[in-house]
Amino acid sequence: MQFDPKRREFITLLGGAAVAWPLAARGEQVPVVGFLSGRSPGEAASAVDAFRQGLGEFGYIEGQNVTIEYRWAEGHYDRLPALAAELVARQVAVIAATGGEASGLAAKAATATIPIVFTMGGDPVELGLVVSLNKPGGNVTGVTFIVGDIATKRLGLLRQLVPNATTIAMLVNPNYPATSAEVRDVQAAARTIGLEIDLLPASTSREIDAALTTFVRKRPDALFVGGDPFLLGQRDQIASLAAHHAVPTTYPQREYVDAGGLMSYGTSVPKGYRQAGVYTGRILRGAKPAELPPYLRSTSAKRSAAAFSPATKG
Repeated sequence: MQFDPKRREFITLLGGAAVAWPLAARGEQVPVVGFLSGRSPGEAASAVDAFRQGLGEFGYIEGQNVTIEYRWAEGHYDRLPALAAELVARQVAVIAATGGEASGLAAKAATATIPIVFTMGGDPVELGLVVSLNKPGGNVTGVTFIVGDIATKRLGLLRQLVPNATTIAMLVNPNYPATSAEVRDVQAAARTIGLEIDLLPASTSREIDAALTTFVRKRPDALFVGGDPFLLGQRDQIASLAAHHAVPTTYPQREYVDAGGLMSYGTSVPKGYRQAGVYTGRILRGAKPAELPPYLRSTSAKRSAAAFSPATKG
């Protein structure tokens, strides 16, 4: 019996299309991932793309065989508990608690059963999110950048840039849960190299303007920007002000340098989000959070190629 080649081609195409069709169209249940973030959707676009890439490595494509419910706090961390409660009520399969410690803490407070995958800069053990880095236990795992461990390196690079520095201003968000631990680490590192830290608190765009105005008035030798997701979201504003006032500045992520900042030393945020997507995909495939030790991201440095004239005391 002869077989029509065109019919064979049609059947092949039909079979491939069946794989690509959304599961809902085929009568199958589509898992829902809750994406909880302390950041804003516009400035976090590259991080979300990286998260989707990680999900895609396990065959999950948004709009085809997985749905993502987004909840954005937009730098207002006090909104996160209510947003987390919404995702729990939605009965999502996994909560990706991104954009810092506040998201992970809000998600854990909201549920002890739904798997949680965090991205954060601090120590998840110290914050009580997991039992240990080797055996997280419970329903929580994720990706941590451990930014406190690189405070000494960042200060050392800043000292190389401004050899005679004695006072460093530190821009921080007092509303961020990890700020106190980071300030502690930076102050300890500063003491070892004879530097004094002058804190500049800011939790709104207007307060950032005021903090940089205070910097210009006091004239410290350089600026150290804290590792807060809200400040990262305001990177264009911060980098622009620092450049305008010729302030030697070190940043925690390379996104600041991409926005025109001078120098960064820290972890790759998109790579961390991709790994969070990978963990989320593994959980959707049946893995348990307790079986997935928190993933530690390594550090990287970047320096702007733009000309820079360090500020001097007047």
